Amino acid sequence: MSIRGSAVFAQRYRAFLFDMDGTLLNSIAAAERVWGIWAERHGLDVSAFLKTIHGARAIDTITRQALSGVDPEVEARWITEAEINDVEGVVAIPGAAAFLNRLPSDQWALVTSAPRELALRRLRAAGISPPAVWVTAEDVANGKPDPACYVLGAQRLGVPVQDCLVFEDATVGIRAGEAAGADVIVVTATHMAPMETEHATIDGYEQLQVQRDAEGLLQLRRPVA
Repeated sequence: MSIRGSAVFAQRYRAFLFDMDGTLLNSIAAAERVWGIWAERHGLDVSAFLKTIHGARAIDTITRQALSGVDPEVEARWITEAEINDVEGVVAIPGAAAFLNRLPSDQWALVTSAPRELALRRLRAAGISPPAVWVTAEDVANGKPDPACYVLGAQRLGVPVQDCLVFEDATVGIRAGEAAGADVIVVTATHMAPMETEHATIDGYEQLQVQRDAEGLLQLRRPVA
C-alpha cells in the first residue's frame, strides 16, 4: 500500500463518503465497452473520448460533446441500459467490501455519478452490499465536479460535510470533494499512470484500518508494517 499526505491519518471524522467506480469497484472494462460503441456511432475519436468519461454522470459527459441533433437525456438512458446489461469484469477494489463491513452503516455513504439502478447492479456484481445511505445521479441537478452530491451525502448522514473524509479516484470527484470542504483521500487501484495530487493516496483497502473512538468519531490507521 502506498500512502502520501498523512494528514488524514491524524484527523477524526464523523463519516466517510465513497465514490463507487474506481474507488470501491473496478468497472473500467465494462464502461469502456459501452462508451466505445457509443463514441464510434457518433464519429468521435474513441481513444481520446474514453479518457474523459470516468467519474462524471453520463448526461454530463454527453452534453459536453455538443453533438448536433443529439438528445443527451435519450442517449444517457441508452448508456445506462447498456451498462446495466454489461457487468462482465466488474470486481471490487481489493479489500473494499471487508473495509465497508467494518464501518457503522450510519457513518458512511455512497456518492456516485451512476444512476441508482446501475449502481445497484454493479455493487452486486462486485459482491458489495448496498449502503444504507447513498446519493446517485438522479439526486442532483449538477454532477461532479459540482460539490452538491457530497454535500447531500453528508446531509443524509446528518453530519457537516466538512467533518467527512471523501474517498475518490477521478479528477472530477476529487474537485467535488475539495469544493464541498471535505478532506479527500485518493484510491489509485485502477490508475494506469501516477496521478499528481497533494492528497493522501492508497492503492487498496486490504490493510487499511479504522478505529471508532469513545465519541463515535472515525480515524484511519496506517497499515501495520
